Amino acid sequence: MPAHVATKTHASVRLPRAQRREQIVRAAATAFLTGGYDKTSMEDVARAAGVTRLIVYRIFESKDALYLAVLSSVLDDLAVSFESRDRVADPEHREAVAAILLRVARRQPDAFRLLWRHTSNQAAFHDLYSQFQESAADYAVGLIADVLPDPMILRWAADSLVSNIYESICLWLDRGDRKRDEQFLQLLAAGIRATVTAWVDVAG
Repeated sequence: MPAHVATKTHASVRLPRAQRREQIVRAAATAFLTGGYDKTSMEDVARAAGVTRLIVYRIFESKDALYLAVLSSVLDDLAVSFESRDRVADPEHREAVAAILLRVARRQPDAFRLLWRHTSNQAAFHDLYSQFQESAADYAVGLIADVLPDPMILRWAADSLVSNIYESICLWLDRGDRKRDEQFLQLLAAGIRATVTAWVDVAG
């Protein structure tokens, strides 16, 4: 390419504010996941997004606000996806939950892993994580309450299922092949069914 022909960078392309915001949020998810919250600067995020630090600060006033935007992005995606369960085939089947979660994880892989694996360790965001985890466990309770009526066992089982499903999806994002997502979901569903069945047998 001739030296006088300039190539456009992310920063030089003028995007609508909403698109620029989404670009920065996605880059921030990757930066925070890779470097950790404390060691990741706004300059690191700007570099990952291909923009200047000034552009990042025009949209997000602080690193806390940016981290919260990353979490809100994936939490909002989860909320909308579960509100739309009627569009999923056989929505009453427990296995449908994992499929919904995997679709969100595929759309926002770094934000999904950041939410599940790292947010609980951030004091400023621990309450938000606790609310998310509590809500997920409440949802799981609704799926298995008919087969595990003992309140103490039910809550433990719901927490265990949430941990199993979310971490299993994170591990699949780490090591799995997108082309084999359906097989992964079948394996995960089989494991969930076997686990719940064993709990029911033992709990009586």
